[in-house]
Amino acid sequence: MDTVARLAGCAAALALVFGAAFGVGAAVGEPPVVPVPAAQQADDRADEHVPVLPDPADGLSATAAGYTLVPAVDTLVPGERGEYAFTVTGPDGEPVTDVEVVHEEPVHLVVVRRDAAGFQHLHPEVGPDGVWRTPLTLPAGGIYRVYADLAPTGGPALVLGTDLFAPGDFTPIPFGPSRVAQVDGYQVRLDGGLVPGEASPVFATVSLDGAPVTDLQPYLGAFGHLVALRRADLAYAHAHPGAPAPAAGDRAGPGIAFAAEVPSAGGYRLFLEFRHGGVVRTAEFTVDVG
Repeated sequence: MDTVARLAGCAAALALVFGAAFGVGAAVGEPPVVPVPAAQQADDRADEHVPVLPDPADGLSATAAGYTLVPAVDTLVPGERGEYAFTVTGPDGEPVTDVEVVHEEPVHLVVVRRDAAGFQHLHPEVGPDGVWRTPLTLPAGGIYRVYADLAPTGGPALVLGTDLFAPGDFTPIPFGPSRVAQVDGYQVRLDGGLVPGEASPVFATVSLDGAPVTDLQPYLGAFGHLVALRRADLAYAHAHPGAPAPAAGDRAGPGIAFAAEVPSAGGYRLFLEFRHGGVVRTAEFTVDVG
């Protein structure tokens, strides 16, 4: 089945399931639209509000399509506020500084430890020297994976990855399967099955103290941001809700609909960022894909 047919089927599933399961959210929020796969150019990403999925196996290499992620540091002291600095060189070998603003930021930097713990989502700024910088505190010792998600002007959408080291003791966390997350009094439930190689409908439902949250606030040009990492090698994929970018005063909830494509069967860690009461929180899930 080709990509268009898969996405058409996914859109029908979103309409049926979301109408039955998220009636309250439908009355308040935007109707879901399925994101298109991300084999498209940066101009498309800049001109369209339709969310874009990177290649299902992104983030496994520091080099792609002639672009290379070059870290200025490869070690930070855990527990201390430091600075992560890097350049992205283009096919001409020069630092890339002209990038499209996608989901309100030019570069999205995601950091997670190799056991898929300690997720952070940062937004570095570029200096006149072509170096991108952001404050970063690593919570504990271990090896971390750093992903730079960007779209150079005139080039392809990229997710480049490299490792970052934090000296100290490291004990991997054995995450068990979980589709319900508790964070700061909020309960977030993840529904929907992930099918390898297909754009699959996934739904998150947010409640607070047992009551549905119907006034979620926009974050990065959407009502939620979802990242999925394959636990075996930390291959990276993400999706945003399929709807036009909301205005600052728009509200939605309790349900957020996504379409996500994972490259294979196996275990995945999913991280959902949502904003409520002016605070961005992250709900974490662990899912096995058969």
